[in-house]
Formats: sequence, structure tokens, C-alpha cells
Amino acid sequence: MTFSLRPPNASRKLLSRYYSIKQAPPKRSTSSGILPPPKLNYEDLIHASQAANAKDRNVNLPERTFEALRRDLNAWKTTARSADDLRARQSHTGDSVRTAATPQDKDNAVRKARALRDSVHAHERELARLEKSLLAYGLRIPNTSHPNVPLGPESSAQILSTHGPEPIPADPKRDHNELNDLPGMRFFDRDAGVISSGAGFAYLRGGGALLEVALISYAMEAAVRRGFEPIITPDVVRRDVADRCGFIPRDEDVKSEDAEIKTPEQMYGVQSKHENGEAGLVLAGTSEIPLAAMHAQALYNPQTLPRRTVAVGHAFRAEAGARGKDTRGLYRVHQFTKVELFSVTTGEAVKRTENDTGINTDKASDHELEYLRELQIDLYAGLGIPFRVLDMPSEELGAPAHRKYDIEAWMPGRGAWGEISSASNCTDFQSRRLHIRHRHPHDDTSAAGPLPFAHTLNGTAAAVPRLIVALIENGVRFKEGGDLECLVLPLVLRKHWVGGNKFGDVEIHWE
Repeated sequence: MTFSLRPPNASRKLLSRYYSIKQAPPKRSTSSGILPPPKLNYEDLIHASQAANAKDRNVNLPERTFEALRRDLNAWKTTARSADDLRARQSHTGDSVRTAATPQDKDNAVRKARALRDSVHAHERELARLEKSLLAYGLRIPNTSHPNVPLGPESSAQILSTHGPEPIPADPKRDHNELNDLPGMRFFDRDAGVISSGAGFAYLRGGGALLEVALISYAMEAAVRRGFEPIITPDVVRRDVADRCGFIPRDEDVKSEDAEIKTPEQMYGVQSKHENGEAGLVLAGTSEIPLAAMHAQALYNPQTLPRRTVAVGHAFRAEAGARGKDTRGLYRVHQFTKVELFSVTTGEAVKRTENDTGINTDKASDHELEYLRELQIDLYAGLGIPFRVLDMPSEELGAPAHRKYDIEAWMPGRGAWGEISSASNCTDFQSRRLHIRHRHPHDDTSAAGPLPFAHTLNGTAAAVPRLIVALIENGVRFKEGGDLECLVLPLVLRKHWVGGNKFGDVEIHWE
């Protein structure tokens, strides 16, 4: 979809086709915006495999986390049974007050009822304390890992597939920072970003700005054609929502049962006199967070799943510390535009299949992760850049992901592969925290137990600055004498380009 006041016929037909699909809105609990506490499965969390999984992920948990969980869970069960027994006795005593034969019998029954009431209140306070302690520890435990996830650090990632042309040799002359200084090629400005916003911010200008618009339009069109609902999300989210999505720092310990989950250091806080300070606001690190929140407290019919959305938003990353050569240029910045894919589906078992990478998929969410991966491959194949798909190892999954694929593009100016995309299956990690459920499959009204939690997935359609780096470093062409001749850009972007055949003053060749 091109960016114009009146979309062309093709785009109007595309949107018309999308909106002709009727999707009933989900049933949602009404609230003031403050969500109820997360609904964790503590029986699963105390399983021995959870401790091994946390170790495999190199998650920094307090030494006695699982011991404390078992202790508090057993204490909660004992206290809850005792409270139920007291309430039953309280009800019986109430009957005794009403049916007392003499004033003395009534006084005795009233005193007994008051004592039981005080005891029930004491049990309820203890239950609340235990629930707070359980939650503080439970929220620190990461998601389970898919059995095929490689173990170890980033270097243990498994290459699943490679795509695109043969990578050209590394060449410092292709560094996008050096190219940006060439006459007629100025496409970003970090110096102006320092003045306006501080180190780590950049202006896209000229061809860089037009390339961002073209990439957004290209990615959005591809996703909408596949049935994703287009969304523009808020850039500001509640601090609590970010926590529930799993954006918590790895180096933060839970010091006691009263510890609270703090806002990650990589997120920017927002001060607003329009908020009472209780909820707190942060700038979203990714559109995944507001997209997940859009489904909070929703109840879906499984026949309407998966629900797929695609959003354009800004990602804010307040990452600290020196980053070497990545401190320069567009590869690592504090704010960038991102097109994000998000899916809600079930965790129900499906027919076991094996795709072209040999990956077994047993659940609906496993299938959905492969769907996102295939969409991403189609997107980047259209851009004509060399890229590869990685199955990320345990130490790179973060807290929410059950399995994660990264896509890296070859960037000859950097002389290295650079991450341009990821796709993650978060199973019920986020939905338990955001209360996203679905009805039992096949309208099975006889199914016992609570309604199941949905599974959530996310993926990157376009992390714009890094795609710009990959396209320009691979696309520049030089004359024999070493002067810049032209910039080759993929033909798929031509219909989304509004700058003629020029990138600044440089000729564009569409291929």
C-alpha cells in the first residue's frame, strides 16, 4: 500500500477484500484498564524440569526459587483447606445463632461466630501473603523450551536455511557510514539526532526516509494479503503490560518474597501528570507489547483462531553501554520504525507434520510459527539480499519465547551477518499474564476444567533501519575508478517508491 491521500485501485481492492471478512469481536471483561493478577500454573512451575530449563537459559534466579515455590504452594494449599473448613463451621455457627433456644446459648454462639470470623480473616490475610510471594517468584521463571531448541549461547544457533544471492566479499568501502558521507548520498544524520534527542538517535533524510516509507508499505501489503489485520498501535504502554509480556532484565534478582518486578532498564519511562502514578507508563520496546495488550482479557471461539495482526509502530530501546562499531550509523539506535506480526492461536495438538527444514510441529502454535517464518522468508527473498534463518539456542530465548527463529542478512560493509528479524512462539506465557483465553474446541460443553489459555506468537516483518543498511551495503555499485555509480534496489519496492529513480542524487537501478 503506497502512502497517499487516496490509495490506488489495487490497494483499495486489497483493503476491501480484507474488510469483507467478518470477524466478530472477542468477548472481553470490562475493566478500568488495570488487569487482574497473572494466572500462573504453580504445579507446573515447581516441576524439576523447570530448574533445568532456567539453567539452560542462563536465567539469573535466586538460589532457592523453586524451594520457596514448593514451600509457599504447600502452605497455600494447607491454609486454603483450613480456611474452607473454618467457613463451613462459620456457616453452621450462623445457623446456631438463629436457632438458639436461650439468650445464653445465643451469646455463646455469637462469641464462637466472632472467633471464627477473626480466624477466617487471618487465614485470608495469610493466603494473600502467600499468593504475593508465589507470584513474585513465579513471574521470574521463563517459559518452557521446545525440545528441539539448541542448548547454549548465541554461537550454538543452528542454521536452518540460507536464501538469496551469494554474499559478496566484505568491503569497508560499502560501510553505510562511509557511503552516507559521499556526495549526493546523505540518507541519515546522527549529529542532528544528538542535538535533538541525545546519542543513539538518528534522522532519516532524503532517500533514507523514502526507503523507510517503501519498506513499510511493502511489508504491510504482504501481511494484509495473507489475512493480517492492519493496526496502528500506541507507542506508550503501561509499565505493568510490558512486564506481563516478559520484558524483564536478566540481571535482576528477587531478593525476598515481597520483591516486585521492576521495569527493564532497556525501556524508557514516561512521566505524565495525566496518570495517577499507580500504573506508570513506558515507551514500547516493540509493537508486540501493545498488540498483546489488545487481546488482554479476551475470550475467543477456537474456530475464529488464529487471529493475525500486523502493526506499524516505533520501537524504543534504551540500551546502555559501549557497542563498538555499532555505535555509529543505523545498525543500533534508540528509536526505529518496525512492522510487527502478531498471532493468537490455540495450544491444541494437531496432526504431526514435518516441513522442509525437518522441523516437527505438534501444536497449533508450532504450525503458526512456521507460517510466520515462511512469510518472513518470502518478504526478504523479494528484497534480493543474502539472508539465513537460525534456530536460536536456549540462552537467546529471553523469558517469553518457547522457540525463536532469527533471520540475519549479510552486510558487507560491516563484514558480518546482522539480525534483521525474529519470530517467537510464546505459548501461554503472555496469555496467562494478560488473561487471553479461548473456549474448548469443537464447542465441547462437557469439557471439564477452566477455559484454556491461548498461545501468542510474534515476528518482525520489517526492522526498517537494519533493512536499509542491508539494502544499501549490498546494493551500491562502483565504477572502475572507485567512484559511486548507482544504487541497485529490489524491483518489488518500485511501486512503493515516491522519489522517481533517484536516491538523493544517486541513480537507482531497479532489479
